[in-house]
Amino acid sequence: MIRDLALRFVGNLAALWVACAIFDDMTYGDSFGVLVLAAVVFTIVNFFIKPILAILSIPFIIVTLGIFYFLINVLMLYVTSWIVPDFDIDTFWWGCLAAIIVSIVNWILQALLPEPE
Repeated sequence: MIRDLALRFVGNLAALWVACAIFDDMTYGDSFGVLVLAAVVFTIVNFFIKPILAILSIPFIIVTLGIFYFLINVLMLYVTSWIVPDFDIDTFWWGCLAAIIVSIVNWILQALLPEPE
């Protein structure tokens, strides 16, 4: 479990860094420490809160053919932005694009990293 969380943290750190590098409207201030804190919070939120929300919203996910699950991903980014003071996402649409980038980067890293035993 610890190794899985550590791998998720590294993946989320890289994904958030890439999203912040691509989009000017998604920032982590002047400190790399803020990005690390955002990655820690994002990892914890995704590990504990996202599964609960996904289970509770199964009817919405089915009715919208999975689009609501994407909105849960955007919500997790905004929860992280709310908890970490200098980690900011300007608008909802930048949050949507950032969620896509974060998902793509995590998907690529999962393909490259070995499976946990």
